Amino acid sequence: MKRFLVSLSLLALAMGGNVSYAQVAESAEWATRIKAEGLARSQVEELAQYMTDYVGSRLTASLQKRRADSLMLVKLTEIGLSNPRSAYATEFTRGGWDVVKTYAAMTAPYYCAFSVNPRAWSGSTDGLVKGECVVFDVQTKEDLEKYRGKVAGKILLVPSTRTVEINFEPLASRYDEKELEALTKDDRAQARSGRYGGRATYDYRAMMELRQLMADFYKTEKPLCIVNGSGTFNVPSGSGVSYTAGDPEPIPELNMPLEDHGRMIRLINRGQKVEMELELINRFTNDTEVHNLYAEIPGSDPKLKDEIVLIGAHYDSWHGGTGAADNASGCIVMVEAMRILKELGFKPKRTIRLALWGGEEQGLYGSRGYLDNYLYKDGKKLPGFDKFALYLNMDNGSGRFRGIYLERNDAAFPFFEAWMKPIESLGFQYLSPRTTGSTDHVTFNRLGLPAYQFIQDELEYGRTYHTLMDTYERLSLGDLRLNATIVAWLAACAADDPGRIPVNASVDLNQLPQRPF
Repeated sequence: MKRFLVSLSLLALAMGGNVSYAQVAESAEWATRIKAEGLARSQVEELAQYMTDYVGSRLTASLQKRRADSLMLVKLTEIGLSNPRSAYATEFTRGGWDVVKTYAAMTAPYYCAFSVNPRAWSGSTDGLVKGECVVFDVQTKEDLEKYRGKVAGKILLVPSTRTVEINFEPLASRYDEKELEALTKDDRAQARSGRYGGRATYDYRAMMELRQLMADFYKTEKPLCIVNGSGTFNVPSGSGVSYTAGDPEPIPELNMPLEDHGRMIRLINRGQKVEMELELINRFTNDTEVHNLYAEIPGSDPKLKDEIVLIGAHYDSWHGGTGAADNASGCIVMVEAMRILKELGFKPKRTIRLALWGGEEQGLYGSRGYLDNYLYKDGKKLPGFDKFALYLNMDNGSGRFRGIYLERNDAAFPFFEAWMKPIESLGFQYLSPRTTGSTDHVTFNRLGLPAYQFIQDELEYGRTYHTLMDTYERLSLGDLRLNATIVAWLAACAADDPGRIPVNASVDLNQLPQRPF
C-alpha cells in the first residue's frame, strides 16, 4: 500500500489504547470462491433488468414504490435470504403521489411537443387546458407584486439561473491515477470549520420566505401551471414541491429541459406570443409512512451473531425513468453480494444484514428511521449501537469501485488494508481519509459509527441521475459485477474478523443534540 496509508495505520494502532486490532481477512480459498461466483456466475444482468424495466420508478410513498417493495421481497425470498421484510422506518408528511398522465406542447407560434416531467406532489390540470405563456421573473417579494392580478389562466415560465453551453469535456469519465492518489491525502488541515463544512453563503431564510410567498401567490392568483427549466440534453429532471398530505392540491408544476424552456423565453422576450396546451393527471394517496426492506444471512457464532454487518443502498428513486443509476445500481450490487454469499453457503460469525432504504431522496428518511429504531434516539444509545460492526453504502451511480472513503476514522485503516489485499487485482486499491456526503452512510457516521461510501468512477452520472434518462442503459454491468464481488468479500471479512472498527474518536456523543440531524 501507499506509504501514507501504512503510516496512518501505525498511528491508528498507536492511538488504539485498549482496542485490539486483529485485521484478519477471510481465507484465500474464500477469496477465490467469491470471485468465481461474482465474476463468472454473476446474476447482475438479470437483477438489473428486474429492478429497472420490470419494477419501474420508486418515488417515496407512491403506489409504484409499494409495488416495487413487494416485488423486491419476492426476489429476496427467491435468493434464499433469511427474514425478508418491509419495516416501518418513520413518518412522511407529504403522503403518496403518482403520475397518471403527462402531456405538454407549445401550440403558438408553432406546434412542438415537449418531453416534460411533472414535479412530484404538484397538482393536476382540469383536463386538457390551453393558455398563454408569461415569463415569471421573481427575485424579491417586491417583484412578486408586479404580477398580481395578471397571471390567472396563464402558464408561468420561471427563468433558470443555469445556461446551456457547448461542453468539450467527455460525457463519461473514469478516475485517473493522479486523481485517485490525491484522494489518499488527508485534507483535515484544509477543511472548513465544522465537522461537515462551513455555512452556506446565501441567505437561506430569505430564500425560504420568498418560496412561501410564491406558493401563497399561486394559490390566490391561480395560474394554469408553473414551468421550470430543469435538465439538459432535452431531458427533463425530477424534483418535488413542498406539500403536506391532506392539504389542497398545489398548482400543477412541470420540469422542462433548459433547451425547450429557453426557446420559449427567448421567443417571448423577442415579442412573440407563446401558447401551450397541457394535460397533467397526478394521483394523491394518504400514505404517510417510509418503509425499509431488510433481509439477513444470520450469524453463526454464539458470541458474535447479534453483531450486525450492514450493507445497503437506497431503493427509492424519482419518478422519471426507472431510477437505474440512482439508485437501482446500488441495490443491484448489495443484493448480488448477498446472493453470492448465500449461494456459496457462507456462514458468517456476525449477522450480515441487507438494508434497502426508503425516502433517501427527500432527506435520508429510511436510514434515519433505522437509527431511531435500533441505534440512537432522544440523545441515548439503543442496544443496537454497541452491536453495530460496519455499514457499507453505494450511491454514486454504476461506476467501478476504486477504493473507499473512511470518514476521518484513522482506526479503520488497518482493517481495510488487511481486507483489501485479495481484491486489489479488481482495482480496489485506494483508501481515502476524507469524508463524502449526501447519502445514507452520513446518518451513521454522524454518530461516529463505521459507515462508509465507496470511491467510484463517475461515468456519466452527473448528467443522467434524477432525469428521464436514468434507465437500464445507464448501467455499466461489468462494473456492477466487480462491485458486488468486492462488497461480498468485504462483508465476509467484516463478519468474521475477531476485531471491530471502533467508533470514530473525533465524535463525542455527549456533545450531540438529541437528534443529530
